Amino acid sequence: MSQSHAMDRHPSHEELGGYEGAKLAMWLFLATELLLFGVLFAGFALFHGKYGTEFKLAHMSLDKVMGGVNTLILITSSITAVLALDGIQRGKRTRSLWMLASTIILAGGFLVVKYFEYTGKFAHGIFPGEVAQIVINHDTHEYGPIPATWEGNPVDPKGIVLFFSFYFVMTAIHGLHVVIGMSIILGLMIKMARGRYSHWYYTPVENGTLYWHLVDLIWIYLFPLFYLVQ
Repeated sequence: MSQSHAMDRHPSHEELGGYEGAKLAMWLFLATELLLFGVLFAGFALFHGKYGTEFKLAHMSLDKVMGGVNTLILITSSITAVLALDGIQRGKRTRSLWMLASTIILAGGFLVVKYFEYTGKFAHGIFPGEVAQIVINHDTHEYGPIPATWEGNPVDPKGIVLFFSFYFVMTAIHGLHVVIGMSIILGLMIKMARGRYSHWYYTPVENGTLYWHLVDLIWIYLFPLFYLVQ
């Protein structure tokens, strides 16, 4: 059977069974990822209840503009991922390749913004487990030592340190997922360019874009959690 004929034929029962198995495995994997972040979200919520004033004060040192830009970038990248899957399902391989490439470019933009955000924190002595300065004036964005009181409430420096520890750990883990997602999409592009996928066989593309949607979804929760603390 020629390769072109194999690509055009209808999928067999065995192939459909493999599709269902691959989808189930992917959903189980995504469930374990959600459990990981679920534990971190629960820990954040627990300590937020204990250090409400400190968490609210600490979040003022995060750049909402950068966080908002990264949110827009990831939402857009999810759209391009959807279009990539739609393209290969319709047999439009070239369009799918362009959409996958766009997803990688947007992901790279997300990492660049996050790099500048991290370096900005490091410049003011904000590290995981150590905080030298925070924004003490929200209007002028002026940095200074952690105040003893804020809005009439005493400030425990441990709460400030804990907030940024959660911030760096959770956003770093998410950033690692972004890099992994970029690697997966790049692998899909290479195989797609070699003709491995078509409108009859696109399961890896579907699973790869599903993983990317998880990356986007996690950030949708991280953004309000850290940048919009009340």
